[in-house]
Order: sequence, then structure tokens, then C-alpha cells
Amino acid sequence: MAVVSNRRVTGLSAQVIVELVSEVGPVWLARQDSRRAARPRVRAVGAGARYRLVFIDRLLATLVHLRHGVTHDVLAAWFGVDRSTITRAINEVRPILAERGCRVADGQRLRTLAEVVDHLGATGSGAILDATEVRVRRPAVNTVDRDRFVSGKSRRNAIKTMIVTDLDGRVLFCGATVPGSVADITQARDSGLPDLMLGARGVQILADAGYQGLGAQTRGAIVTPPHRKFRRNPPAWYEKHYSAQRKAHSSQRIRVEHGIGHLKNWRSLARHLVRRDTFNHTVRAVAGLLSDHQHSDRARVASR
Repeated sequence: MAVVSNRRVTGLSAQVIVELVSEVGPVWLARQDSRRAARPRVRAVGAGARYRLVFIDRLLATLVHLRHGVTHDVLAAWFGVDRSTITRAINEVRPILAERGCRVADGQRLRTLAEVVDHLGATGSGAILDATEVRVRRPAVNTVDRDRFVSGKSRRNAIKTMIVTDLDGRVLFCGATVPGSVADITQARDSGLPDLMLGARGVQILADAGYQGLGAQTRGAIVTPPHRKFRRNPPAWYEKHYSAQRKAHSSQRIRVEHGIGHLKNWRSLARHLVRRDTFNHTVRAVAGLLSDHQHSDRARVASR
């Protein structure tokens, strides 16, 4: 009970964990039953060893791993099981958490960019777009396309993920994961966001200078900072006007940086030390859990 009641351990309130158990538990159980049914039975139904790690413990181990980046060895010692049991538990629970999507005010969950754009159009609200990089292990020597993960910005091996938040910084979408060498604007185009914005009416998304060009491509639906018109010897009035425009845009867009900061408070995203192919599940799972946390905090403040 101390693990559940202490918010610093899992990053979530006891109420959110109870909701997770009731939501994720049946999905996990159904997948285990499906996995058993997919192979020919040798033993009778109900035979065989019992789980040493029940579902609630599997969920808690996954939450602690995502929140604090605790190694599987430490979690195995904590729960009194073998390391392979913890690894298997996390690999079972983490994809289910990733599939849940991000929660919004009415309890709806957004899983894709298309759902995000539809939600923004239905509610008449805006959003903020950005991308963030997370350091990963360097690919092994002689690996094909080994340099694809080297970021042009940080000069480190990284994976890049796209973040969309509302105007208050609450996470609406996290995904479209690509290697660190891919430019922000290329990532957005490959995800299909410009085409989605062209089909939406009255939806605006703020973005930084890394997305300049998408404004014209989406007929102004994606708003980026203004281009500098005078490269040399700009008049004093223009410099003042240009600075004011950029500051106004930046003051609106800063909320997405706060959202990224909240995501990276989860140590598994401060630096991804495990397999690179698990990163997409990890970042989506954390985004969904963070949205639960933000939603429950907002509801608690509103009830006061």
C-alpha cells in the first residue's frame, strides 16, 4: 500500500492507479488467455505453475520503471522474483499502456494525429506542436545506417518524437518517432499532419521556426514565427516590429516546452538506456500516464 499511496514512487495518485488496474487488467488477462489458446495444450486447464507476480505488482513494477528508470535487477530484488520475470512483465504491460492514448477533459482518449485534429475542430481550440530528442545507445559497429541516429542539433545518438499539447501545455499526442537525424519539418510531413490540417476547418497549431514552410503548405493552419525580410541593414522600426512579433509567438508557444519538461520528469525519457525499439511504446505510455495525472489534478482543483 505504501507504493500505491506514495505519489513520489509511481508519479500517479492512488485514484489513477485504481483506474489503471480496472482498465488495463482485463486487457492484460485477455491477452494472456489468447496467448495460451494460440498453442496446443498439453496440460489440463488450470494446471501448471501460478504467477509469482500478480497483475497489480506487474503494473507497479512497470510504473516505477517508467517513472524512475529503475533497472530490472533492482525491481526483481524489490518484488522478490527473478529478473526475467520483471522483464517479461514490463514487456507485457508497457504496450497496453502505450495503446491507451492521451486523455482529454471529457474522458475521451486521443491515439492518433487524425483524432487530435478532429478533437481540436470539434472543440474549437488550438494546439502547440514541437519535437524533442531523447538520447539512446549508439548502434553497434558495422550496423547498417549507424549514423541515422546522430542528431544534427546535439551531435549525439538520439531518437526524436513529436509532441502536441493544448494551449495550457497538457499532452494531446506523443509519437511519430523517428531517428535523431530527421529534421522536425520532415517528421511532421511524414506523419501526415499537413494533409490533416488541410482537411480541417478553423484549427490552428502553433509551431517554432523549425516548421517554417508548413504555414504555406497548410494555408496558415500551422502558425510559425515570421520570416525576416531584411537580412542586411534592417531599419530600426522593422527590427522592433520583428522582435515584438517573435516574442508574442514565443510567449504563446512556451507551454509546449513545459509539457516536454513534464514528460522528461519521467526518468525513462531523460535518457533511454534500454533497447531502441521499445522507445515508441515507452514515450506513448508515459504520455498517456501524464495525461491521466494532468486530468486528475485539474479535476481535483476544480472540485475545491
